Amino acid sequence: MTKFYANENFPLDLVQKLRQLDYDVLTSYDAGQANQSISDEEVLNFANQQGRVVITLNREDFISLHKQGQKHSGIIICKEDRDYEGQAKKNSRVSHSDYPSFNR
Repeated sequence: MTKFYANENFPLDLVQKLRQLDYDVLTSYDAGQANQSISDEEVLNFANQQGRVVITLNREDFISLHKQGQKHSGIIICKEDRDYEGQAKKNSRVSHSDYPSFNR
């Protein structure tokens, strides 16, 4: 099953919903990397080293890193939407399909 890394802007309620679906979700808080002004590039590197797909709301920066050829284990960009259960289920379907998730 896909392992996720949620950067610090990712809603904790959505993290909890993903965990209820039995996903292994590591947050920046869990990893001791929150509130340290860590760059998005470093976030992506850390997740890749851990074999985790980044889940984020930060569309522009992570798409830019992907287009620059930054190596990663995958990126899923979520939208700001309080339907956390619906988003968790969508993430579940994407992680189990051949849907392009900016995987390198």
